[in-house]
Amino acid sequence: MLKVRDLVVNYGAIQAVKGVSFDVQQGEIVTLIGANGAGKSTLLHTISGLMRPVSGSIHYLDQPIQKTAAPKIVRAGISQVPEGRHIFPGLSVQENLQMGAFLRQDRGQLAQTYQQVYDYFPILKKRRHQDAATLSGGEQQMLAIGRALMSRPKLLLLDEPSMGLAPMVVKQIFDTIVEINKNNTDNMKTEDIPYDYTYCYATDEQCPKAVHCLCSHAAMLNEEQAISLNSRFTGDQKRHPRLN
Repeated sequence: MLKVRDLVVNYGAIQAVKGVSFDVQQGEIVTLIGANGAGKSTLLHTISGLMRPVSGSIHYLDQPIQKTAAPKIVRAGISQVPEGRHIFPGLSVQENLQMGAFLRQDRGQLAQTYQQVYDYFPILKKRRHQDAATLSGGEQQMLAIGRALMSRPKLLLLDEPSMGLAPMVVKQIFDTIVEINKNNTDNMKTEDIPYDYTYCYATDEQCPKAVHCLCSHAAMLNEEQAISLNSRFTGDQKRHPRLN
């Protein structure tokens, strides 16, 4: 589904991403691990079209997208949940979700997508008329994920979804990520949920348990080496066990 090859991205004179290569297959949850400054967010921003690489390539569904504008990438089926959530203060929860569907052409199916998001995050339905800025940190993260789902993506990019959240909230959000992924695989597809979800998830080096529990495989970014780990969890390990 996604192929990144030899990607180099600069912030001015600083090389933030140094020759990264990795694949994401349909239905997988892939985790990018690295310390602050390793280039995780820059990498996701580049996949989303918010930044341009100096060199290298990004192919999504066998089409090059490294020079594609961000709105076209969203229309093609990639959506990002940004680090820090970045919900719209002054807008209600429902209005924030509506912003996530801004590029949708199938307006007649929006009610179905709202309901899908509310099924995953029932608290958002209870607070749908509430100013999003008054939500707790965990509720804002749920809203950010829900907003991304409103575009009905095939590939969902999550940047530090556990940042600053209490352990129980992290567990709830990770369990929901697993549930969305399970409910949208080829062999469990239902008529009212017509898309498969694939995830590329960025986290820091302090979350090894989350990585083990969530992902199909992981890639580690560091300052010296672009990718130092790219191993799949196999054997007796369950593919997406829930957090204990």
